[in-house]
Formats: sequence, structure tokens, C-alpha cells
Amino acid sequence: MEIIELIIDENDEYSGIEAISVVSAPAIEENFIALKSEEQIRLAEVSKEKRLLIGAALIPDKPIYRKNGEQEFYIFFSKETVAKASQMFLKAGNQAQATMEHAEEKLEGMTVVESWLIEDEVHDKSRKYGLNMPIGTWMVSMKIDNDNVWENYVKENRVSGFSIEGYFADRLNKKEKYSKDDKILKDIIDVLKESNTNA
Repeated sequence: MEIIELIIDENDEYSGIEAISVVSAPAIEENFIALKSEEQIRLAEVSKEKRLLIGAALIPDKPIYRKNGEQEFYIFFSKETVAKASQMFLKAGNQAQATMEHAEEKLEGMTVVESWLIEDEVHDKSRKYGLNMPIGTWMVSMKIDNDNVWENYVKENRVSGFSIEGYFADRLNKKEKYSKDDKILKDIIDVLKESNTNA
């Protein structure tokens, strides 16, 4: 079965990750955890929930099975691409670009407030929460101020992880120029999404 490396072309204005979606079945097959406030012993009243989701946005070198019509294949991202994607996401100011199950509509009140790459197998912050991802994984914390998403999706366990939305080229076709409406590009985007693309 074919294995395709997806890459970012920094010279392509459309290349990179434009949003992070909260989904029920993330393609990277890794769930996030929902954090509530730690108890404040000195406070007389119960602390309000932090409303944070922490999880992996991209895992390097992880084969992800995809099927496009009759074509079956695997995709993966190198450590270099994961690092580049995480940096470009922040440089573009896309922290507040979030969706639910890859719907076209962007949701208000959902913001990436932390972003880091795992560099240590033992002492990384993710280990504190029982998330044992490999070195080079892009981790994010997302603040959920959207009451509907928190109450009806997170607390009801209807979503379990993150899935990226973006534009990539594959290693074989990296020299070709793709437009946003190009069918080939749409096929590439489709392997990253659980439902419809927003291209």
C-alpha cells in the first residue's frame, strides 16, 4: 500500500494549517483530555472549570490510513513538517480558528492558548496528564469558552480529539503549483479531514 509524506511549501500562500477542529474520531487516533480546575484549598467556594482541552494536533511519522474512493493509502508527517506546521499556524495568527467536526463554520470562543513540541520523553508537560506521545509531537491546549461546545460536546463525551485543517502537498508533487480550487489539492486536503473539506 502506498505511503505518502505530506509536506508544507512555505512559498505557497495556502500551505499550512488554518484551523483545528474538535472531533469525535481524530485521524491521528489520539484523544485529548478535558481539564477542570485543581481544587483550591484556600478558597471557600468551588473553583470554576478551566475549560481546557489538551491533546496532540500532529504526531510525527505516524502512518494514518486513508481511503479516497477505491484508492487506499497511508499518509504521514515528518518531525520537520510537524514543527514547521506548528510555527506557521501561530505566525499566521490562527489560534482562534476552530471548528466542530470540520464543519465549514468557524466557532467563536475556542482558542489555542498553549502550543509546544514534545522534546523529552519523561519530563514533558503532557506526561503529567497521562499523554505518552513521541518526541516531536505537536501538543496544544485549547480554551473552550463556547458554552454549547463545552456543555453539549465535551462534557457529554461527544468529541475526543483534535484534527487539523490545512493545505499540504505530497512529497511526489511538491514542485507543482496548486490553487485553492485544484482537484488534486482537494484530494490531499481530504485525507486530513473526517468529513467535507472547506476548500
